[in-house]
Amino acid sequence: MTEPAYLAVDWGTSSFRLWLVDRTGQVLAERRSDEGMLAAAKAGFAAVLQSHLAAVDAPGHLPVLVCGMAGARTGWVEAGYVDTPAPLSAVLKQAARVPGEARDIRILPGIAQRDAGAPDVMRGEETQLLGALGLDAAGEALVCMPGTHSKWVRVTDGTVERFSTFMTGELFSVVSRETILSLAVAGADDAEDVTSFKAAVIAAFKAPAFAANLLFGARSRQLLFGGTPAAARETLSGTLIGVELAAGLSGAVPKSGITLIASGRLAMLYQHAFEALSVAVQPVDADEAVRRGLSMAAASIWTT
Repeated sequence: MTEPAYLAVDWGTSSFRLWLVDRTGQVLAERRSDEGMLAAAKAGFAAVLQSHLAAVDAPGHLPVLVCGMAGARTGWVEAGYVDTPAPLSAVLKQAARVPGEARDIRILPGIAQRDAGAPDVMRGEETQLLGALGLDAAGEALVCMPGTHSKWVRVTDGTVERFSTFMTGELFSVVSRETILSLAVAGADDAEDVTSFKAAVIAAFKAPAFAANLLFGARSRQLLFGGTPAAARETLSGTLIGVELAAGLSGAVPKSGITLIASGRLAMLYQHAFEALSVAVQPVDADEAVRRGLSMAAASIWTT
């Protein structure tokens, strides 16, 4: 029977994911919940973690490696940042140990871009980059990581040179729920409207300065020419993603195309968006990337 070696945790702002892993990286048990940083700050990080450890019968001697917002200033223990240009290998060397715990619990640091003209930070995405690209990655990669706060990262020979954050997911949530455009998407079902989505991506990519006008077009087009709530929703989504891509693709794109680290619906939407713009994509599953990154980090930390 395979024996567990460590526990890997991806602790985001609103979500919690834990995996019980053996020495080969195989997942033996998994836990998911909505006990992210915001909820855990109230309930207690140690208490939340212990409840999930108990649920998978984790032996008391197993170490725990955490990435994500648990290491933020408002998280469990501040894990700090590695500054750009940041070798991904440096992330492994600066894991912070949680004090006062019998179990060995480490939290990986984030990456900071201390540029007064373009300040930026990431937490959790550095572990996905590690899992997707590896420590010995050669050449240049342009990585798109969709989400509530999408990241675009330029990596050269395993070093994060620069990155940019786009509040695309959060803006979609606010615009579709808190503005007059909520009337246009009210009652939208799960039906896809790829045609409307791609048309919106192309329009916004070509004229990102007209983003606010293009967004309102989802409402006016529906009033004047009809259309389903699903089509309006896809127009909003496509417009915001198109604006993001206009910025993300403004620099040089490697011959290999874009490395897209995403899962589920976001992976599908961004692949449609890149397809609409005829941009080559190398897809990487986000869940697999973070697990691989945590496995690589765990092997480095506890082997040495």
